[in-house]
Amino acid sequence: MANDKKLVEAITSMDVDFAQWYTDVVKKAELIDYSSVKGCMVIKPAGYAIWENIQKELDRRFKETGVENVYMPMFIPESLLQKEKDHVEGFAPEVAWVTHGGLEPLQERMCVRPTSETLFCDFYARDIQSHRDLPKLYNQWCSVVRWEKTTRPFLRSREFLWQEGHTAHATAEEAEERTEMMLNLYADFCEEVLAMPVIRGRKTDKEKFAGAEATYTIEALMHDGKALQSGTSHNFGDGFAKAFDIQYTDKDNTLKYVHQTSWGMTTRLIGAIIMVHGDDNGLVLPPRIAPTQVIVIPIQQRKEGVMEKAMELKETLSNFRVKVDDSDKSPGWKFSECEMRGIPLRVEIGPKDIEAGQAVLVRRDTHEKITVALEELESKVGELLETIQKEMFERARAHRDAHTYEAVDFETFQKTVEEKPGFVKAMWCGCQECEDKIKELTGATSRCMPFKQEKLADTCICCGKPATKMVYWGRAY
Repeated sequence: MANDKKLVEAITSMDVDFAQWYTDVVKKAELIDYSSVKGCMVIKPAGYAIWENIQKELDRRFKETGVENVYMPMFIPESLLQKEKDHVEGFAPEVAWVTHGGLEPLQERMCVRPTSETLFCDFYARDIQSHRDLPKLYNQWCSVVRWEKTTRPFLRSREFLWQEGHTAHATAEEAEERTEMMLNLYADFCEEVLAMPVIRGRKTDKEKFAGAEATYTIEALMHDGKALQSGTSHNFGDGFAKAFDIQYTDKDNTLKYVHQTSWGMTTRLIGAIIMVHGDDNGLVLPPRIAPTQVIVIPIQQRKEGVMEKAMELKETLSNFRVKVDDSDKSPGWKFSECEMRGIPLRVEIGPKDIEAGQAVLVRRDTHEKITVALEELESKVGELLETIQKEMFERARAHRDAHTYEAVDFETFQKTVEEKPGFVKAMWCGCQECEDKIKELTGATSRCMPFKQEKLADTCICCGKPATKMVYWGRAY
């Protein structure tokens, strides 16, 4: 049995070194491998299957709101990128440039898309003519490139997968409605499917997307007390429309500029799942996102009838995403391996179980063992998966709430940031000078101004002037 522990022993305890624990999990659970392309990762089948489930569920929700999928080129001419000044300045340090086509230098260099606003705007300028053409509700699934200096699997890589929605509307009100709709769609998805509680709110002007009028965000808290921006939705107003001359003829026969939005989620959500739910045995996947929800492990599988019964149970549980581990590894190894991979529910069946007409169910999240009669197996598995999903969310929310603090003076604020990792709620005057000073002195950044505002004090935590907003602050990935 000593060899059965190797998988788990290879994981650094999260309390010893959280960063190394994270790296160990993504490698040992075979979610990724490193590639010969510096800063880029190979997403292996186990990791990509999680992304496929995220993609499938988000895509369904998008389409329920009228969104259609399109695809834009991956190259952006420099002249096109330069049309929106604030936007290009925001991305300039991260842009990768293509200067040659084959052996010939290009007449104009091209950037590999860091995001596709300019491409969509260029397209909309030709495609939108009349109010009858609106709204345009488009989304694309693709990869983007941002030349990050420091990379970590899923959280920050030079190329990553995402979806980016881009919509065009006749009025400012419609654009604002769509911006908030997609933010709430993201929040509901995270909480209902990923079992990950989030704070919904607006970014400060300093933290908003380059070229946007307003950026809305959902912020999640990881197990180590750091925040992770998990999805954003941007209201562009008519700024991009004016830069790219996107006009339509309204019902009164006058020319007007469209109002636009953009919103996105990325493969960093996989990193969030790991850091919110994982433990020292590896991944813990919420059932609704897990590629394999149930694994059947035959005990003494060479004995007559055991493997046949395991396959029979797979058929019984065919309404779920189920697999049988029929490898020749020992049961102990199989147990540690399916724990490492985060499979929500394990079904053990051996000769004695068959004789007794039962199976043993083991929960990944709590390690609780439950003996169930075979005729009740399907219904019990369904109940347990729902219970696991619900309780994982409740535990994550309890952890976030227990690591959310309040501060009404700067001394308390600074001490809390240093000694108690998590969110700190504090009042702010709205001046960027104070925001910059807080980051300089504490390392904490403004995560969001929550939609649900509270008045903790009358004055700013930093300068003592009248406060205008309550802000969630924290150190972040």
